[in-house]
Amino acid sequence: MSNFDVIVLGSGPGGYVTAIRAAQLGFKTAVVEKESLGGVCLNWGCIPTKALLKSAQVFEYLKHAEDYGLNAKKVEHDFDAVVKRSRGVADGMSKGIQFLMKKNKIEVLNGFGKIQPGKKILVKGEHGDTAEYSANHIIIATGARSRELPSLQQDGKKVIGYREAMSLDKQPKKMIVVGSGAIGVEFAYFYNSMGTEVTVVEYLPNIVPVEDQDVSKQLERSFKKAGIKIKTSAEVTHVDTSGDGVKATIKTSKGEEILEADVVLSAVGIKTNIENIGLEDVGIAVDRDKILVNDYYQTNIPGYYAIGDVTPGQALAHVASAEGILCVEKIAGMHVEALDYGNIPGCTYCIPEVASVGLTEKQAKEQGYDIKVGKFPFSASGKAKAAGTPDGFVKVIFDSKYGEWLGCHMIGVGVTDMIAEAVVARKLETTGHEILKAVHPHPTMSEAVMEAVADAYDEVIHL
Repeated sequence: MSNFDVIVLGSGPGGYVTAIRAAQLGFKTAVVEKESLGGVCLNWGCIPTKALLKSAQVFEYLKHAEDYGLNAKKVEHDFDAVVKRSRGVADGMSKGIQFLMKKNKIEVLNGFGKIQPGKKILVKGEHGDTAEYSANHIIIATGARSRELPSLQQDGKKVIGYREAMSLDKQPKKMIVVGSGAIGVEFAYFYNSMGTEVTVVEYLPNIVPVEDQDVSKQLERSFKKAGIKIKTSAEVTHVDTSGDGVKATIKTSKGEEILEADVVLSAVGIKTNIENIGLEDVGIAVDRDKILVNDYYQTNIPGYYAIGDVTPGQALAHVASAEGILCVEKIAGMHVEALDYGNIPGCTYCIPEVASVGLTEKQAKEQGYDIKVGKFPFSASGKAKAAGTPDGFVKVIFDSKYGEWLGCHMIGVGVTDMIAEAVVARKLETTGHEILKAVHPHPTMSEAVMEAVADAYDEVIHL
């Protein structure tokens, strides 16, 4: 039995970042991984999807070359090559994590880890061999997987999750995407751009339902303009896979209808990976599929911690990384502040992109704020017009009394790279007046933030 200071169970963006920070702080560290270093994010999630989406975006540009005074005839796509490029990007990133493990002298324990009482982990290798390891601190970072609905059981062929959607052997002619969160709309955009006929089915009244209503409506307009069919306030009640394709029964306010497709992509959320990892054996408290933790990610059992998707915070890669760093810094005795979950940015990488932080307009009103709202459309942005990407806007929400920046919501090309301004400003308690007086470069997409703030304070110049 080997002894460590810290063992991290799982090597996704929560786990591997936690392990590296622990090693930096002088802890003898190991990480347990049953599949590939980097977890879902690097291998089957955040990174390879962005590679697919970039291919789709380039293809869209080429198809509209004439709009830029260019001539690109007979532009075609090679679906297999697009998928292969995506897998290559993911493989390269995973190899990068291997390098970081060696650089930081972190021991990688390959196999399925199961926590034991007494601060131990049993690791079972792929050939059935087992080894037991102990640590002063065990951090659970096992992440999550695609959630399955009783009416939408995944078979990996006709009813698929995000993993299969990333590496299909053949491009489907028709696809139904169930769920319009980040995963659903990103794949809807990708497959539609590649030429697949896509229908999005959303149970709630708006697509991307966690976003500000104005953003949801704009994305719906943009998607419909691109040829994506949208069905909101709709539910898939049955799927028939007995024939060549799929027949999905959709229930709406107008009644039932049957949609036919080659493939149904289930993108209805995630299920945490907490089964069979020893939680019951150790006595770790769980509530509604999540491990209960305090502000520093300690479970109810001393020496055991949990971070990332398995805990109640937002299921986002950057949240898992931040939680892991905070967790080990607290273990090291550093002075740390609890994470502010009200200032976590959310990003969706379809085109147009969506990015947001803080309260929506509806939430701000419901919480009793007297608000100032500003909005600046990219159709009035010189940079956006020159780039040929005028769809979308920046929307800002301020508290009228103190000037506190309550929320920022963006939709447009490249906005996921712009939202950090609002995150940092809110962290520093920056007021609307201070944003207005911070000179933004021209011409840029980012000056739309300043213009939106100016609109909130009735000082907008370019509207």
